[in-house]
Amino acid sequence: MKIAITSTGNTPQATLDSRFGRCSYFVIYDTESGSTEFIPNPNKQAMEGAGPASIQLVASKGVEKVVSGEFGAKVKAIFDSLKIQLVIVKDCSMTINRIIEMVSKQ
Repeated sequence: MKIAITSTGNTPQATLDSRFGRCSYFVIYDTESGSTEFIPNPNKQAMEGAGPASIQLVASKGVEKVVSGEFGAKVKAIFDSLKIQLVIVKDCSMTINRIIEMVSKQ
């Protein structure tokens, strides 16, 4: 399964970004291969529509689950229609490594 995680940076030591649509990076973690890909978020500075555009980006990567600090109301409905699970992590000091450990055990 592929999981997208919002990140403040492009290293495993970076922390979770609380924002989905305007996060700095998306980390695409593949639970089967163990591979990790860091993608800069091109929608970070968008005036509007950052959430839906970011959904298109992660959906194009084949993700089935997204981990972030929060999601806006508009994106929740779109994710539901795409059958992509949302996971909210309130502790934004958590590192990407730690989140990957958590989702690997599920």
